[in-house]
Amino acid sequence: MVPREPPKVPCKMDTEVDRISNLPGHVLDKVLSQLSLRDAVRTSVLSSKWRYKWMTLPHLVFDNQSVSIPSQEQTFIKSKLVNIVDHVLLLHTGSIHKFKLSHRDLQGVSDIDRWILYLSRGSVREFILEIWKGHRYKLPSSLYSFQKLIHLELFNCLLNPPPTFGGFRGLKSLDLQHVTMDQDVFENLISSCPLLERLTLMNFDGFTLLNIHAPNLQFFDIGGVFDDVRFENTFRLAIISIGLYVDIICDKNLTLGTTGNLIKFFAHLPAIQRLEVQSYFLKYLAVGKIPAKLPKPCLELNYLSLRINFNDSEESSAALCLLRSSPNLQELEILARPEDQTASGRGTKIWEEDHNNCPFNQLRVIKIVGILGVKCELEFINFLLANAPVLERMTVKPSSNDRGWELLKELVRFRRASVRAEILYMDP
Repeated sequence: MVPREPPKVPCKMDTEVDRISNLPGHVLDKVLSQLSLRDAVRTSVLSSKWRYKWMTLPHLVFDNQSVSIPSQEQTFIKSKLVNIVDHVLLLHTGSIHKFKLSHRDLQGVSDIDRWILYLSRGSVREFILEIWKGHRYKLPSSLYSFQKLIHLELFNCLLNPPPTFGGFRGLKSLDLQHVTMDQDVFENLISSCPLLERLTLMNFDGFTLLNIHAPNLQFFDIGGVFDDVRFENTFRLAIISIGLYVDIICDKNLTLGTTGNLIKFFAHLPAIQRLEVQSYFLKYLAVGKIPAKLPKPCLELNYLSLRINFNDSEESSAALCLLRSSPNLQELEILARPEDQTASGRGTKIWEEDHNNCPFNQLRVIKIVGILGVKCELEFINFLLANAPVLERMTVKPSSNDRGWELLKELVRFRRASVRAEILYMDP
């Protein structure tokens, strides 16, 4: 009689795998979605239940984390990367809702055209393409047939849609960085995305007039070189960060636009809540007639960030207009341009003349960065302290320690309308 062997006790690893494998399908999908594509593929060796699970992943991300190629040879990297993407797409059996291609060694190879054509036959909702090397990659016409897109993100691409392009009717988020397109292409693209809620534009060329017609737009982030910006039917736009990367006075070829840029800019922004004015855009706003206040106050604006040259009287007047027109402002950030502060300027008495004419009854937090401690800057700080009765904290960080002690003595000397206000001095 052959003796019976004792039952085999499963090892701890097997027990853990079985326990995970017995989870509901939607839970397994959630587990896989938290892994990189490389790690998701590796789960195929866990058990038969996991073998083909990764092939139904709805989100495919090809980046340096998920596709690591230990080589410096560009030809080998390209071949390996293309083979990996081809292999995954060939074996994939489910719907692809998100496709991201953003490898640091990726150039605009023709194989991308094939992948986009393949994806255009499916139901991609989120498409991200970032070409980190080489010239602008010209997008194929098949991209413009992605009719279920909700989010589109492009880096280092050239856009030239076919005449039949009717827009991305369901698109809600558009992020374009280092892109090239013609003026009419840009305007048609924005106006033909009626559901667009978020728009990011960074370092673009081919167009200089930013005509924004977007009835559902809520977020707008832009930085680049442009001549003019006009909003139309943007009554839901709440968050704006805008930077003009060229000094409009130094660049004689830059069109300054029509007079009264301040009034024109805010005419279609009744719901603005957060505004960041970066680089030289305050100079743009200061072009033309600067009113004492905007015709309609920014009642919803609670956060304002301004980059300013205090020696420029027009910029100071524009800033004062914005402050007067923001009665519910709660947080203010001022970023001085110290490289401009040594220039001769007029209007240093602007802040002295308005001490009792501009109360900030909601302003609680002020942050001032990059000042030198010169007279016009100190007058501005004095103006704020004297007109902010509920101020809780003002943080001051100069550009250098050259006049740090003198600056600190001046700050302590200023009268404060708020008995609770504290002034924090930070070293550069």
